[in-house]
Amino acid sequence: MTARGLQVAIVLAASLALPAAASAQLPGTPVVPIPGDPLAPGVDPFTGQAADPRPAGAPRVPRHPHMAPNGRSNLHNDAYMTDVYRKLEGPLGDGPRGSALFARECGSVTFDGQGRIVTICVGLDRPVLALLAPRTFEVVAARELPPRRLGDDPFTDFSGGGYFYLDDRDRAVIPTTTGHVLVIAQTEAPGFTVDRDYDLTPAVPADDEIISVLPDWKGRIWFATRNGRVGWVSPETGGVVSRHLGEAIGNSFAVDRKGVYIVTDGALYRFEARDGRPRTMWRQRYENIGVRKPGQTQAGSGTTPTLMGRRYVAITDNADPMNALVLQRRRHARGKRVVCREALFERGASATDQSLIGTRRSVVAENNHGYTGPGSVMGSDTTTPGLQRVTVGRDGRGCRTVWRSDEIAPSVVPKLAASSGLVVTYTKPPGEAWYLTAIDYRTGETVYKRAAGAGLGFNNNFAPVTIGPDDTAYVGVLGGIARFDD
Repeated sequence: MTARGLQVAIVLAASLALPAAASAQLPGTPVVPIPGDPLAPGVDPFTGQAADPRPAGAPRVPRHPHMAPNGRSNLHNDAYMTDVYRKLEGPLGDGPRGSALFARECGSVTFDGQGRIVTICVGLDRPVLALLAPRTFEVVAARELPPRRLGDDPFTDFSGGGYFYLDDRDRAVIPTTTGHVLVIAQTEAPGFTVDRDYDLTPAVPADDEIISVLPDWKGRIWFATRNGRVGWVSPETGGVVSRHLGEAIGNSFAVDRKGVYIVTDGALYRFEARDGRPRTMWRQRYENIGVRKPGQTQAGSGTTPTLMGRRYVAITDNADPMNALVLQRRRHARGKRVVCREALFERGASATDQSLIGTRRSVVAENNHGYTGPGSVMGSDTTTPGLQRVTVGRDGRGCRTVWRSDEIAPSVVPKLAASSGLVVTYTKPPGEAWYLTAIDYRTGETVYKRAAGAGLGFNNNFAPVTIGPDDTAYVGVLGGIARFDD
């Protein structure tokens, strides 16, 4: 851990002042709010106005046969990684809010068949798999996962459970820091039990880590590692197949019925399972200045690939300024693979580490430039604005900017609630307070801001906004988790 990371960790532990029992997320432990909730003096709890729903068009994403329903299965909502809720509105205005203090960031939020929260709360020591009651955050069940490997910066390391998914049987499929993939089921007690334990260590050396896992349409569990290993494990036999790309991977990936889309620090790939191995169907290099910009966790694209309808896949590059890139995703491109590129934000102040929101022809990108960890947004400090919507021409030729917003979202994964037409993000203007913020998808105008809380405990540190089945919005934060009811 760096000196800066250690300093922030000490400040975090001291500021949260958490009892040991609560930090372990034990079932039956009383739920207490995160310090800073209620808000600091002078913070307006709500600005703007209630939203008048104006549905935005979003394509139907096929339900993955081996994952929980769309919107409930993983932090990017579905197998296409669209970050879009087609049938949810999200909070439309002011309303109740709350938080739970766990001293762990409950970032990836999924929902089981009963509507309960299944999440992995990541602390400085280890991740904890937790089953929480929605809204109240009562801990129904919890299970500790293998300890973290604390490297140079624990606040940018998402391995060991940051990317997990809920399968079609409500089982959490989790890559661990020990080179295993655990399939953990719920018990009637209630509790958790390890249903399957896949050992990937023959393919993943001790100096590497699994960053993400996802199934393909045949049920093979694909994985990607930090050092650029890609492959899958067979659920039937436990056999592992892999190849080494020699290019670092810093994000999750996307899958459709036939392809697996992975971005490295060098290129975007489409893989398929052919002849018993991961075969490259195409590889597209992108512009990269080779620098890890402030606001990124690696020196490459900061995005998980986003599949747009049936035709496109989108990422950002690592140029200066960076560009939104839209590519044909079919095996054999008609004409050029790259459909269009559009500059995002300003030279010297353009970086992202978030997946793009993707509809059939549009993406929304967020600027994270300046977010170098919790210390960069302490007190009144904040980062560079804003958000930008880019759309592809109807003829599939070129793209253009529709709007830019000056809202400041240091590191959140924003979401589109298509039924209301709201882009829901998490912002921190100059000052100590954090806000759930709704932006009109059509115009880019801010509709409202709802204060979450003030101080370090409400920093989301790369966690997404998640909208539950009842339209409640959740945000994982360093103190635990926050919610916003309608």
